[in-house]
Amino acid sequence: MSRRKKKEEHANSERWLISYGDFVTLLFALFVVLFSSSQVDKRKVGKIAQAIQVAFQQLGIFNSGTAHISLSQNEPMSISDIPSGANVSRSTSLSRLVTPPKGVPSQFSALWHVEQIRAELEHALLPQLRSHDVRIRTNKEGLVISLEEIGFFPSGSAKMKSAAIPILAKIAKILAHVPEDIRVEGHTDNVPIHNAQYASNWQLSTARAMTVLSLLISRFGIAPDRLSAAGYAQYHSIASNATPQGRAVNRRVDVVILRNDLQSPPAHPEKIEANSPPANQKPNPHH
Repeated sequence: MSRRKKKEEHANSERWLISYGDFVTLLFALFVVLFSSSQVDKRKVGKIAQAIQVAFQQLGIFNSGTAHISLSQNEPMSISDIPSGANVSRSTSLSRLVTPPKGVPSQFSALWHVEQIRAELEHALLPQLRSHDVRIRTNKEGLVISLEEIGFFPSGSAKMKSAAIPILAKIAKILAHVPEDIRVEGHTDNVPIHNAQYASNWQLSTARAMTVLSLLISRFGIAPDRLSAAGYAQYHSIASNATPQGRAVNRRVDVVILRNDLQSPPAHPEKIEANSPPANQKPNPHH
């Protein structure tokens, strides 16, 4: 019997599609992983850059803005999207992102702490900030809370408006829990004043500063040894006195939260004996 010839098997010319499909799948997975890693890196770099920006803002180099800052881990923050500052409604959340790590220099730690205080104040004083009864800014000395005359004092008077007391209470509640010293500064515009109570802008500015200081001590329990007061009249203006709007901004009382790294007293202050003459003064032989 003759054996049946086996039919020749045809070579499968499409087997390469399987390998190709596997290759494409692996390549897709690789790019997904690379893309995810790049977004995480951008977020980390964005946070670092934002922290640096906050520190320089305290030095007066950068101005605060109103741009949106991504605070969600699901929202990538690229370097190109880093804004110049936080808006008020997100400042409290932003302060958690810029907590200084251990080992940073003391001056940067102080700047971060000032920024956290600012975030708390902006959250508590949001209505007053929007109405411009209160303004918050930073300078080289620390954090400045400006109480505008229009919201706090009648014209030419140092008696605080009753409606302004609750606003000062909000500020005092936050100040009570911070270790920094506080200086209260009175300021006026350049329009001369002469009424039955005050003969000059010096007197008015000093009296307004003392009013705020007295309330912080007597009504809100701020420790007196943390406070000081000063009156600057029209000589520390922050806006032009050539316009009514500028003069209105200059009529203010500034509550300045002083940076601790700039205000630390010496560890052992020198004491002067009341009965001893100064070191450079020779005793008088005739006494």
